[in-house]
Amino acid sequence: MNPIEQFDQERRERLASYAQDAAFQALSRDWLQASMQRKYVYNFDWLGRPIIQYPQDMAAMQELVWRVKPDLIIETGIAHGGSLVLSASLLALLDMCDAMEAGTAIDPRASRRKVLGIDIDIRAHNRQAIEAHPMASRIQMIQGSSIDPDVVQQVREIASGYSRVLVCLDSMHTHAHVLQELNAYAPLVTPGSYCVVFDTFVEDMPQGFFADRPWDVGNNPKTAVHEWLARNPSFEVDRNCPAQLMVTVAPDGFLRRQTN
Repeated sequence: MNPIEQFDQERRERLASYAQDAAFQALSRDWLQASMQRKYVYNFDWLGRPIIQYPQDMAAMQELVWRVKPDLIIETGIAHGGSLVLSASLLALLDMCDAMEAGTAIDPRASRRKVLGIDIDIRAHNRQAIEAHPMASRIQMIQGSSIDPDVVQQVREIASGYSRVLVCLDSMHTHAHVLQELNAYAPLVTPGSYCVVFDTFVEDMPQGFFADRPWDVGNNPKTAVHEWLARNPSFEVDRNCPAQLMVTVAPDGFLRRQTN
């Protein structure tokens, strides 16, 4: 076994051990709860735009984008635009690597790789900041409910021109809304790619933890994922992602579309 294979094997064994480590799992869950109570998730920027994500989940998205190499990333939920900028910057890195490998010049305006963001309310100051960002040429936004039939149709038409599609669902976190988003957008995911459903962790928090929100235990993205997966066997939960991260808002939320 060469050193690279040995490193990979040690990592797989370590991640497998986490699944049996109840104490580590409880500690991670307690830290997630404590940090969420303190709004820790609001502390970060990506390339100058606020991004409401945990650093662990940002790292996970980097790994998925490198693995899948999508030419379109669809995101529901925009907020301040940090996640759109993160996705756009990762696509820019893919273009840079492609250009270096081919020995050609990099022209971001000519790239087909794009990020499509959907939000029911893109606030004017956020839209202005996103459109002024250096990554703006890679970003397209649609204002409207992600489950509105007209919006869904727009997204489907745009996605039809791309060959590798990755989807991230991070808007309204109620069971009914996420279930409709899954029905609308998961079919756009190409084989081998992912639909990432954020905030499935709500199901693992105490009842009433989000007292000012319409979602709660029994009514959240994870319950929607479980119901949807029962009818869609072409997708499976990638359990390696949460095992690797331990602290994530998306347990059972990394859904991989199978290749056969």
